[in-house]
Amino acid sequence: VQVEESGGGLVQPGGSLRLSCAATGFTFSNYAMSWYRQVPGKERELAAAISSTGITTDYLDAVKGRFAISRHRDRPTIYLTMNNLVRDDTAVYYCKLRVLQRDFWGQGAQVTVSS
Repeated sequence: VQVEESGGGLVQPGGSLRLSCAATGFTFSNYAMSWYRQVPGKERELAAAISSTGITTDYLDAVKGRFAISRHRDRPTIYLTMNNLVRDDTAVYYCKLRVLQRDFWGQGAQVTVSS
């Protein structure tokens, strides 16, 4: 199983970015995917999660109303649309796939919010 993020980068405060995450190497239809973020010296925290059906989502309070998680209808790919970014959103964003009670992580995508 492989999990790969893309779409990070440098953005000014108030700007937007969209992260993508694609999982490959498995065929199960029941799985969950989520986005975490981590800054140096702090624990990794859940930023957004989406259920296997795509119906249920969950967000970190600090990103509610600004971030939106979505998933591709036909393949294990999720997206994180981040709007009105602030400096505190600067972090490495990790994608996590949970399948058969095992977690698989991507390598992370750096998001830097700075003027």
